[in-house]
Amino acid sequence: MALFNFKKEPEVTPVNKNVEAFLQGYSIEVMPRTAEKIEDFRAILPAGTRVYIAHIEGTPIEDMVATAKRINAEGYDVMPHFPARIIKNEAMLKDWIARYQGEANVKQALLLAGGVDKPHGDFHASMQLLDTGAFDAAGFTHLHVAGHPEGNRDIDPDGGRKVVDEALSWKQEFSKRTDASMALATQFCFESAPVIEWADSLVAQGIDIPVHIGIAGPAKLQTMIKFAIACGVGPSLKVLQKRAKDVTKLLLPFEPTQVITELADHKAANPNFNIAQVHFFPLGGIKTNATWAMNNGGTAGVPAANS
Repeated sequence: MALFNFKKEPEVTPVNKNVEAFLQGYSIEVMPRTAEKIEDFRAILPAGTRVYIAHIEGTPIEDMVATAKRINAEGYDVMPHFPARIIKNEAMLKDWIARYQGEANVKQALLLAGGVDKPHGDFHASMQLLDTGAFDAAGFTHLHVAGHPEGNRDIDPDGGRKVVDEALSWKQEFSKRTDASMALATQFCFESAPVIEWADSLVAQGIDIPVHIGIAGPAKLQTMIKFAIACGVGPSLKVLQKRAKDVTKLLLPFEPTQVITELADHKAANPNFNIAQVHFFPLGGIKTNATWAMNNGGTAGVPAANS
């Protein structure tokens, strides 16, 4: 009598349709040194993915432009950071713009103050960069600025939101006079409730610039906590601190499944919710983040036309 050995097929977790829809058009952030570790972005990122290039103080502009040129050549929309506090003057700003455009076909930029205490020159805020008119004169199609769901103590040292909110109102008015599409790209958060409350408060203030919510990609818990503290993440840091108390979870990677699922479900139930896309900070590695996104349905990387 023949015996048959039937092997059980591994179970495949079905993709959450709300999460799948929420992840479409996601963007991801790299630095020159992390980009060097990726042999070919086409092997890990969907076509059309927007790739931000973070400009950390001390990074030569030549390295930034070379990274932008390489990623652009592989078929991706590149959005380099323009940190106001490390740009000495308008001449330097225009030189950077000319280099990015001439060598890497860059037409998009993220403008932010930059994590530097003392400005290197004339600029200390992204609004000053916008006010030069240099980006509009160069025909940039997308200008993104920073959003702060949990406040920013560099801007409002007392923990309030007065200066941040005034800056948002200025940026809202600027969005009406620029031909570029604008969006608010935020710092990463770990809890959905403060994000939803903040996003709704923008609408109440008359801010209709779409939000690209920052999400930290999968990483070891210790790594996540280190970056969160260094980047000034606010109240939602308690999500990590609570997990850290459970010794059994210390060595397991922290994944953004819960916060993304909650935001995706909220978006599905409230289609006018002004979070337009997800922006990943790949704290545990670009490949790890890209694989997680793909496994959760993030396969269509083409951003929406107005974001």
